[in-house]
This record gives sequence, C-alpha cells and structure tokens, in this order.
Amino acid sequence: MGELEAPDFKLRCQLLGHEEDVRGLCANVDGRIATGSRDKSVRIWTAPEGEVGGYLVTKTLVGHTSFVGPIAWLAPSEDFPEGGLVSGGMDTRVLVWNVETASIVQDLQGHKLQITSVAVDANGDILSASVDSTVRRWRMGKTLEVLHGHKGPVQAVLPLPSGEIVTGSSDTTLKLWKGTTCVHTFSGHSDTVRGLALMPNIGILSASHDGSVRMWAVTGEQLMEMVGHTAIVYSVAAHASGDIASGSEDGFAKIWKGGSCIQSIEHPGCVWDVTFLPNGDLVTACSDGVARVWTRDSQHSASLEELEAYKSLILTRKMQTKTVGGVKVDNLPGLEALQQPGAKDGQTRIVREGDSGVAYSWNAKEYKWDKIGEVVDGPGDSLDKKSLNGVTYDYVFDVDIGDGLPTRKLPYNHGQNPYDVADQWLANEELPAGYREQVVQFILQNTGSTAAPPQFDPAFVDPYTGDSFVSPAPAVARNGSSAAYTLRHIPKKGSLLFDTAQYDGIAKKILEFNAAFSSDEQHKTLALSGHEVQRLQVMISMLKELNSPFADVDFNLLTRILLLWPTQYIFPALDILRMMLLHPQCATYFAKDAGDGKDVVMESLRRATSEPMLAANLVTGARVAVNCFKHHALHTWTMDHRSEILDLLAECCKSTNKSARLAYATLVLNYAVSLVESKDDGGQIQVLSAALEMAGPQEQDVEVQFRALVAIGTLIHSGQVKSVALDLDTASLAVNASNSPVAKIAEVGRDLKYLLD
Repeated sequence: MGELEAPDFKLRCQLLGHEEDVRGLCANVDGRIATGSRDKSVRIWTAPEGEVGGYLVTKTLVGHTSFVGPIAWLAPSEDFPEGGLVSGGMDTRVLVWNVETASIVQDLQGHKLQITSVAVDANGDILSASVDSTVRRWRMGKTLEVLHGHKGPVQAVLPLPSGEIVTGSSDTTLKLWKGTTCVHTFSGHSDTVRGLALMPNIGILSASHDGSVRMWAVTGEQLMEMVGHTAIVYSVAAHASGDIASGSEDGFAKIWKGGSCIQSIEHPGCVWDVTFLPNGDLVTACSDGVARVWTRDSQHSASLEELEAYKSLILTRKMQTKTVGGVKVDNLPGLEALQQPGAKDGQTRIVREGDSGVAYSWNAKEYKWDKIGEVVDGPGDSLDKKSLNGVTYDYVFDVDIGDGLPTRKLPYNHGQNPYDVADQWLANEELPAGYREQVVQFILQNTGSTAAPPQFDPAFVDPYTGDSFVSPAPAVARNGSSAAYTLRHIPKKGSLLFDTAQYDGIAKKILEFNAAFSSDEQHKTLALSGHEVQRLQVMISMLKELNSPFADVDFNLLTRILLLWPTQYIFPALDILRMMLLHPQCATYFAKDAGDGKDVVMESLRRATSEPMLAANLVTGARVAVNCFKHHALHTWTMDHRSEILDLLAECCKSTNKSARLAYATLVLNYAVSLVESKDDGGQIQVLSAALEMAGPQEQDVEVQFRALVAIGTLIHSGQVKSVALDLDTASLAVNASNSPVAKIAEVGRDLKYLLD
C-alpha cells in the first residue's frame, strides 16, 4: 500500500478518569500509557490481555501539589521491576515514582519555576527543563549539571542517541548541547519552541507557537516545514514508520507524511500532547480531561456506536459553543438567505455553512454576494486567545476578500478602533482602501464592537491604488451633467486570479507519473529520487500558506519537471507553478530568470500548448498566465509577451472544456485592465478582438460571457478604442446582452449600451 493510501486513524478508545485537562503523555515499550493532568495526578493505563479496544487504569499516582505536565518512563531495573516514572509539575518539583508501589522514591528540587519538560537519556540520567530558563541533569537524586544559555523559559528537552541533548525555548531557538556547552543554536521559528521529538535516522522535530512544525538536521539545517495548524502547536511526535503527529490549540491532532498533512483529527478541546505507541497507534491528550487512543487497525477500532457518539460530541460542542456576534451558529440563516439581493452595496450578511458562520458582502456592481470569509471566532466562543505570527489576539479571522485574491488573516482585539484596524490591515496587505467599510462592518458584526461613524478625509488617496475613501462619483454624461444611469460592472479594477488548488490531487498525480517513469527504462532518468519526491511534497505544503521562503533547490526541481518531462505529464507541475506565482518571492525569481535569458514561465506555456494539445495542459497553462498578473515583478513580462501568450492560448476559445474558456476569458480581462492603465492603444485593440470572440450568444457559460463583456466594457470606457468599438457588431452584442434573462449579463449589457450611445 502506498504512502498516500494509508488508512486514516480511527478512534480506538477513550481513557476516562481524569477530572481536568490531560497535559502530558508517555508510552512504554510494552504499550502501557501514562498520563499527567491538571488534576494533580498521574495515571497508568494498560490494555488487558485479549482486550480488543480499551485500556484500564492500573495505577493512580498522587503527590504533586499543583498540576502535572510532562512525564517520562524509566526502564525496569532491580529497584523498579515494573519500571519507574518521572513527572514534572507547576509546583517546581521533579518526582520519581516506583510504578509497582505507586510511591514517590525521589523528590528532585532545585528549579525555581514550573517544570515544562522531563526526559530520561540512555544512561538513565533524568533531564528537566523549566520556566526558570535552565535545564538540569539529575543522577542518583542529585543535580549533576545545570545548563544556562537560553534567554527565555526552556519549554522542551530531548536527549539524542549520541549523548548530546537538544532544548527548545521561548526565545524562539533550539540549542544543541555537549555537556554544559552549547555547540549550536538553531534559528528559524518566529515564536516559542514548545515541543521536541526525534525523527529516527533523520533529525529533530520542533513544534512552535508560530503554528508550524519543523524538521532539522543535527547540524542545524532546516530540512522541512509543516504548516497547517491555525494556532499554537504544543507537541510533536514521530514513529519509525515515518508518521509525524502534532497537537495544537486549534483542537486538531494532525498526521504528516513527507511534509504533507495526510489527516486532521478533530478533538473537543485543545490537544496538549501527542505520542505514538510501539505498534503505531496514536495517543492524544485533550483539555476536556480525556486521553484518546487512535488506530489504523480496523480490528481494534471502536464500535460504530462509539464512533458515532464521538462524532456527535464534536458536532454538539461546536454548535453549542460557537457564536457569531453573540448568535449561535445553528440559529443563523442557511445559504438560502443569499438568494435575496442586498439592500445596498457593501451590506454584510452572515449565513450558516455546515457548522460555521460565513460572512458575505453584497456587490451591487456585479449583483451578487461576495464571500468575505469564515468567522473563525466570536463572542462567547472560548476565553482562549488566538495567535498570529507570535502575537496573541482576541480574534483572528480568515478573510477571503474576493476577486480571486488569496485568503488573509485579520487580527483584532476588543477595544480597538475598527477603522484604525481596517486602515492598518489594508496598508499591510497592500489592498485597496475601497475595502475599508466592508472590513469595518465585518469586524463590527462579528465581534459585537461598536464604533462611531468615521470622519473621512476627502483629500486622502491610497498610496497603493490611488483609491479614495470617499464613495465613487456618479456616472457623468458627455455634456458634463450628472447622469441618471450608474455603471454597475465597468470599468473593472484589479486582476482576477486562480488561487485555489487541489493539493492532494496534484501530489498524487505527480507521484503516479513518477512511479511510471521509475518502471520504464526509456524514461527512468526522468524519475525523481525519494529525497526529491519528499522535497516536492514539502513545496506543496508550503504553498498552502504562501508565507514560507522557497530555496533554489525548489525552483530547480520544478523547472526540471516542467522542461524535461514529456508534455502530457506536466499539467500537475503547471498547477504548482501557477500557485507559486502568487508568492512574491517566486514571482520575483521567475522575472529575474526571464531577464537573464532563462524564461521558465514562457517556455512552460509553449510546452503546454504544443501538439498534441491536451485540455489539462491548456487549462493549467492559461491559469499560469492569469496568475502572472498577481505581483508587479512580472508586470513588464506580461506586457512584453502579450501577443505570444494570447496567440498560444487562443485555442481555449474553441475548447469544449468550460474551464479552459473561463481561464482565457479571465486572462483577456486582466490584460484589458492592465492595458487601460498603461494606455497601450495597440494592445487594447488586440485584446478587444479576443474578448469579442468570446462574448457572443454562442457562449453558453454565464461566467465566461460575463468576463468577456466586462473586458469589452472596460476597454470602451477608457475611450482609447472608441473608434474600433463603435461598430455594428459591438452595438448588436450590447443590445443582445441587455436582453439576456441572466441578471448579471443583462446589467453589463446595459452598461455597454450606455457607453456606446
């Protein structure tokens, strides 16, 4: 069975008994589990002989005077026939237990603040880390050495097989120690390093408050970054199979393979800790006071009744606790509410989609509801704060601003002025100031905040777009008087993009093609190595967030696939290229390469449109060209190659594939907007001709026709193609469109008629 086909983990059993959060976990080589809890106790769980699913509590260890966090097993010895256990607590003590008698045999005192991590090395020495910024090595009940060097609390300690140890700290670094000497500092995380684990035969794993999990070589080189959690990542664990698990404040345990998240396991609370059992089963510690065992073995999974009960627990908790603006999600209107038009431009409406509240804004110009984004949190949700880039906020919203642009994170704290927050956020994200009122209304509606009406400065001009905060002036008739008619859809401002992708499908298709090359003597040299496959999966994982820098090896790997693989196999790589172009670093890289005579993007488009022409290549190739409009770095390139790009992709117009036609119409629309801004008369005539070809009644897809009509209207509105536009075909097109039964087509048709009159 291939890596991507491994079965998902399913619930095996729940370890019920703790009265408060389960904060720490450890698993023994014999399969026993130990849990440490905020209820000040440690419990040991054993699966009875012949038991298919469950575990039973066999020992309860009581002795800490405050909550227990980290725990670690001591190997069986003459003194401890059943083994021992080490636990650390808020009470600053490190306790050593005899498991057989459930008694404390050593009380190791020396740390001044909370114990954050404990471990046992190959020699049997106990290691403990503390908020007091030190690590202690204990032997025979006494401190053997103290490690100083971190500039903040030490959150994790990990002994290595070599005898060295690694530590992670709130100062954002990892440190490698030989004895009491720090021999290397690992930098890369932007916030607290909270958890560490050993990846056998490869390196070190780290979990961080910055929301990422990273893999490091012992030399300090970062090998991989795993991004997918939406909050603090508290813990990480690895198994000999290559599986990696992480636990987060976002309520998910995630399973990673080759840098990609292959499963997200939802919990009814924060996931404090994760660990693997020797047989590959996963154990998770949750803030609801329950530890859970998850298995891939269907023979050991919980009964259907238990699985359904757990599913119901998750759903019920989400629906009971999740609110939007003080309203429970299950009391929100459904998607049918979007069938009614808005009362005014910018009006916000929140509807229920599944178990989430999603905000929409009325776009009067295009006569449709634009999705703003899911409301991630709301009043009455949780007292826990949200974290973004290492900073804690009351709210962190996922906001989809529409127009094909990627989702952005919007942070907000109670008491802030929503207008100030909106202004700062729009400036930071380099978005038009015209979004200001929508952002403010979104904040007000989803946080219960209030704000006085803003005092607009009529002289203000947005430094990025030239937009003003004041409402746009009404349409003006040719004689200079105010017109009764207001244009609804034209001229278009800004570019449309294709910014979503089926990443799992892309990875699966490349792996499928690569496997075919590996078994074919003729193409064997084209096959990627195991390391290259893993790196490609890391790249795909990085693309999901668009905030991690790519290395030269990434660009070289993609270039090799795009330019050397047979053309019928390159469409998934074109999809990767398309998404990379949304990343500013990548756009700059490809623009520089083009300037240096190595134009990977242009050569890829030529290959994508070569014979025999495949629909998959045509679609992905056109989307690549569309996404070149995202960043200014490629603006000159798109203009210089306009004629060739439009000619290469012109086959899209005749394609029976709707996605190909839509991609080409979007490309034409983006060119129309850019050419109007640059006042390129010749280019506008070429683009107008392409748009006219796609805007007629023969086009059955509404969105394709709509985008082509908007492109025509934008060009005519500029006045630079007036003489070409005022012909019978264009006028007839406007009349036909204005009589369309489809509202948005009719509206843009009326816009065209107004301009042509």
